[in-house]
Amino acid sequence: MPTSPRLPLRALVTALAVTVTAVASTATATGATAPRPAGCAGYVGLTFDDGPSDAHTPALLAALRQNGLRATMFNEGQYAAAHPAQVRAEAAAGMWIGNHSYTHPHMTQLGQAQMDSEISRTQQAIASAGGGTPRLFRPPYGETNGTLQAVEAEYGLRQVVWDVDSQDWNGASTDAIVQAVSRLTAGQIILMHEWPANTLAAVPRIAQVLASRGLCAGMISPQTGRAVAPGSAVHGAR
Repeated sequence: MPTSPRLPLRALVTALAVTVTAVASTATATGATAPRPAGCAGYVGLTFDDGPSDAHTPALLAALRQNGLRATMFNEGQYAAAHPAQVRAEAAAGMWIGNHSYTHPHMTQLGQAQMDSEISRTQQAIASAGGGTPRLFRPPYGETNGTLQAVEAEYGLRQVVWDVDSQDWNGASTDAIVQAVSRLTAGQIILMHEWPANTLAAVPRIAQVLASRGLCAGMISPQTGRAVAPGSAVHGAR
């Protein structure tokens, strides 16, 4: 009986490579979710407010990268405009960049036009600095109302508050910050800031705590406002 023709080894390897590439392309085209890294039982959102700055951003980015962590940086527009190189550094380090208003006012005490100005100027400052167009907005102090949410929607922004407050802004110790991170569950978000020294000192231990619980630092989905896998089909463009 006839036998199937046998391909030379090099041709066989080439054919296999083409097949794998085709499968990968199909998965991308259909919006398939990126595979979850081994050891990730879920994702949490690490967020840092009030940057960027020449004084604090470089050290925080270095610590995050050294410990294999990614985070969402909620930048104030006034600082993004003053320190555009740090915005670019955040993006180059693989961080996600969100809008935290221009001057950090109590937004609910402003009129709609003032709210619009705070948000629109920050969108422009971050984009002009090379940080992309933000898809996420964190209201200063976590204060919000229907008018503010309507303005956010005009700019295609998802409002992101937090599930756990690290209290680093209130003088929390490094131990307390790490303990706060340990309370996170999959999908949840923690509030931190880039300027407290105790927060910077906590970064290596934050990585250890997450790893011990099978959690990984993820991105915040503009669709759901929850932490998801980096590169997930639901995240949209930065």
